[in-house]
Amino acid sequence: MAQRHIVFRPATEPSDTSQALLDRFEAVRREFEVPDAFPPEVIAEAQRAAAEADLPQRDETAVPFITIDPPTSKDLDQAMSIDRDGAGYRVRYAIADVPAFVRAGGAVDAEARRRGQTVYCPDERVQLHPSELSEGAASLLPDQVRPAFVWDMRLAANGEGTAVEVYRAMVRSVRRYDYEQVQRAVDDGSADECLVLLKEVGEKRVLLERERGGATLPMPEQEVEEDGQGGFRISFRPLLASEDWNAQISLLTGMGAADLMLRGKVGILRTMPPPDPRDLKRFRRQAAATGVPWPDGLAYGEFLRTLDHANPRHLALIHEATTLFRGAGYTPFEGAVPDQPIHAAVANPYAHVTAPLRRLVDRFGLVVCEALSAGTEVPAWVREALPSLPEIMAASDRRTNGVERACTDAVEAAELVPYVGDTLSAVVVDENGKGIVVQLIDLAVVAKASGTAQPGDSVTVRVDAADVSTGTITLSVA
Repeated sequence: MAQRHIVFRPATEPSDTSQALLDRFEAVRREFEVPDAFPPEVIAEAQRAAAEADLPQRDETAVPFITIDPPTSKDLDQAMSIDRDGAGYRVRYAIADVPAFVRAGGAVDAEARRRGQTVYCPDERVQLHPSELSEGAASLLPDQVRPAFVWDMRLAANGEGTAVEVYRAMVRSVRRYDYEQVQRAVDDGSADECLVLLKEVGEKRVLLERERGGATLPMPEQEVEEDGQGGFRISFRPLLASEDWNAQISLLTGMGAADLMLRGKVGILRTMPPPDPRDLKRFRRQAAATGVPWPDGLAYGEFLRTLDHANPRHLALIHEATTLFRGAGYTPFEGAVPDQPIHAAVANPYAHVTAPLRRLVDRFGLVVCEALSAGTEVPAWVREALPSLPEIMAASDRRTNGVERACTDAVEAAELVPYVGDTLSAVVVDENGKGIVVQLIDLAVVAKASGTAQPGDSVTVRVDAADVSTGTITLSVA
């Protein structure tokens, strides 16, 4: 659910350390066997599919859909339209119709199952589908007519969902926004009706999430910038409220998908257990280390909402909160509902259906929900695939998490290169019998250190070594 996104910005004239970072990123991809170029037969099939897709007959191109994505993104999975509906709201959420282009058992399908998901590295991304589809024929690009799964959702005045219908239709995005544009338009009063309602619905959905006991962890971008003198600065880009509003629409859709699946007794849920008590204790120590008050009795989800996304130390703490979101997995079922259908962070049953261009499982979830909504049979190729998806996605998650961790280690090593031989202030955030883990006070780095100390202790550590080529840091308590 939560995933780091590292943006690497080398200097105009990259240093030796910068090149070492790029070399390390490439080595990480080899180490974790991240697929590289698509095989020729996959490209050829994608090109044919782009010209011969199975398009829906329903025409929803008159609906003024918009997209909201990072400015450089071309693989646009979602488009939305929001209207008032009496005292409530009507949210139409169009999701890229990837099944229209991917033939079950074909070359693109087989390659997507091998990859599992798009892998984001600081210097590049390795796509789930060929660009002919993910950035072309299947992407909900502006002013292009595209097939989509349209989620037609009705909401009460408080933002609670009351009804959902899913159908395939041709749609058109009339405008593309990025998050900063949305935030600026809402703040200065120039926003159109859809954006005004996005804020309104988003804020009401946040209140409902709090009432459920949900815990959202919106991960900020981790920015790595070369200072032009051979050193690096790591910072976290503050998140905008518009990103949270947009995320709430996706969560609303995922919850609607889970409801459809559970009522139809077939599908695949995204499930997660509550946080491990040990992880909660460690996270409390990390909060203390950064000087952030956490009152006794305040649930971790509520505490996360108190963090200031404009404060670098708080943003670093948000990154460390990922330990509270462990254990997520996929639970397929048919004929009987799972004993444990809840996603603890969402505090509700939930399913992944909103990112089929970037995540394999969503393609199958979309087809399940469209069939259940229409009262038709779920296709056999989907039913047959459901039991195999958890392991495919788990292997993909392991690869992605390994790449993420190794790349983070490399950029942290790059930040510490100028400090080798120096001592830095830190706080011990964990002790596991094999050593201690410290959080540096003035740098966005959490790492192991040799020596003895108790969790919560303030210590001084010496930077003994920092090797970008291996992504290793050696710290010792001074």
